Amino acid sequence: MAVSASVSLKRAKRRLRKFAREDTMSGPIRVLFVCMGNICRSPTAEGVFRHQVEQAGLSHLILADSAGTIDYHAGDAPDHRARAAAARRGYDLSPVRARQVTPQDFETFHYLLAMDRDNLAYLHRVSPAEHRPKARLFLEFATNASVREVPDPYYGPAGGFEHVLDLAEDASRGLLAHIMDQLKASSSR
Repeated sequence: MAVSASVSLKRAKRRLRKFAREDTMSGPIRVLFVCMGNICRSPTAEGVFRHQVEQAGLSHLILADSAGTIDYHAGDAPDHRARAAAARRGYDLSPVRARQVTPQDFETFHYLLAMDRDNLAYLHRVSPAEHRPKARLFLEFATNASVREVPDPYYGPAGGFEHVLDLAEDASRGLLAHIMDQLKASSSR
C-alpha cells in the first residue's frame, strides 16, 4: 500500500509540474486567501493550506499567501488568538504579515479565495473582468461544512478561532484535492 501511495504521489507531482509549465502564468500554482483585515481568517487559511501542501510534499509546486481587503492592519502579525489556536494544532502563523490585496494579485494568483461574500464582492468589484472567475468563496472547497462563509472570530469568544481552524482544515483538504483533480484532467488531454 505504501509503495502504491508513493507512486501515486510521484505521478501527481509530475502532473503538477507539467501543469505549472503549461499554464500562462509560469511557475507554481498560487493561492491567495482573502478576508477583511488579514489578521484572523485568511492567515489561518494560509497557514493550514501551506501545512497540508508541505505534508503532501508539494510546497515547491503550490504557493499560498493571504491578504485583506483593507490596509488597516498592514504589516501586523496575525491576531494573537489566531496564532495561539493555530499553534495548538501545529500550524505556524508567525511568518505571516498583513497586507492589502493589490491589482497585481489578480495577475499573479490562480485562486483568490474569499472568506465571506462581502470580501468576494470586493474582489469582483476591483478585479479586471478576465480575472473575475479566479475569485471564489474558500468554503466552496469544503466537504463537511454546513456553512458557505468563514465567520469572523475577531469580536467573538476564543472558540471562534477553533471553528475557523475546523473550516480551514476541511476546505484546504478539498482545495488540494481540487487542484490535484485539475491536474489529472489537464494531463489526460
